[in-house]
Amino acid sequence: MDPSRLIYDWNTSAGPVLPAHTPVEIADETLRDGLQSPSVVSPTIGQKLELLHLMDDLRIDVADIGLPGAGPHVVAQVERLAREIVDQRLSIRAYCAARTVAADILPVVEISQRTGLSIEVAAFIGSSPIRQYAEGWDLARMVQLTEEAVSLGVRNGLPVNYVTEDTTRANPEDLKALYGAAIQAGASRVCVCDTVGHATPEGVENLIRFIAEFVRQENPAVKIDWHGHHDRGLSVPNSIVALRAGAHRVHACGLGVGERVGNTPMDQLLVNLQLFGWIDRDLSKLAEYVSKVSEYTKVPIPDNYPVLGRDAFRTGTGVHAAAIIKARSKGHDWLADRVYSGVPAGMVGLHQVIEVGPMSGESNVVFWLEEHGVEPSRERVTAVFRAAKESDHILSEKEIHAVLAALGEGTEVRPEPVHVG
Repeated sequence: MDPSRLIYDWNTSAGPVLPAHTPVEIADETLRDGLQSPSVVSPTIGQKLELLHLMDDLRIDVADIGLPGAGPHVVAQVERLAREIVDQRLSIRAYCAARTVAADILPVVEISQRTGLSIEVAAFIGSSPIRQYAEGWDLARMVQLTEEAVSLGVRNGLPVNYVTEDTTRANPEDLKALYGAAIQAGASRVCVCDTVGHATPEGVENLIRFIAEFVRQENPAVKIDWHGHHDRGLSVPNSIVALRAGAHRVHACGLGVGERVGNTPMDQLLVNLQLFGWIDRDLSKLAEYVSKVSEYTKVPIPDNYPVLGRDAFRTGTGVHAAAIIKARSKGHDWLADRVYSGVPAGMVGLHQVIEVGPMSGESNVVFWLEEHGVEPSRERVTAVFRAAKESDHILSEKEIHAVLAALGEGTEVRPEPVHVG
């Protein structure tokens, strides 16, 4: 079976879709920016360590491990996370957020010196006219703060990523002044932020191409980050466009946690980049990563959440189930995992699930019984099928066994299967 003959891919029909730079880099903001959501519960340090290891398992390049300028309690947690990276020899790198003031940057320097871990400083300042007006900022003062902050980090031997908040609503000349000052002071990265989720894909392309050309003229060795939010529901496509337009690294959070409606969902970003062929990583622990983010932050996973929601690979519809069953009968797991799914469940360590409900056909019942070790006799199939059609919901395993028990067969009731989400 030649897979290319079974799926015509309009996504690449005009030619391959490629990022501007390879390899694509990914930054995880779950442990800092993601926790700014007003609805989250902040994980314990033990839970943060567990999430850090899962990020490393997923080969995420770098994690934001906190803003130590916020106080001694954050310093202690940031230092513990940094030591874990060193002691356990994790591949993941680390950066810390900091305002463009010495009081925020010096704690990062000190943690780096105590742990021996080179920690990138992500020094941020607002850049848009609306932020400048609301804060009473003067551009000349902002440029001065930029120069002082970046220079401080560089003098202490740390890489500095200069972050402009609300970049997607900032004036071009202001961005040139701010980024120019940061690059001259030694910043090795600049980060373009869609802080309030304002940008469309067209806006992202315009902005990133503008910044990329400016950076190329100033210092082509400087790399570009993209940090997106989900207010208009465009964070994943915006991140993809940013990579195509010239960004080297994109930021995201597990389950899309973050301020207001959240940041770019890390899980959805990884899946799409993997399907594009822009990354090649083992995503079998992605379900565990998202499940733990949900458990530890107390943010529920919606049933219809892409890829990792309870219903992502679950069907009770007769026609859909029949197609999956027929594909499996041909002995092709690859085919069964794609015939009614745009994302193969196996890629993220999951599998297709066929249920029995009011929209099911008899094939659903036959398959369900066989999967649960019950001979699909005509009497059993008819009884379960009738119960499904009379129901207003997907039948649980307990309900199906009750139908079978009513036939006088006393079938064993086993625990409900556990689905991620």
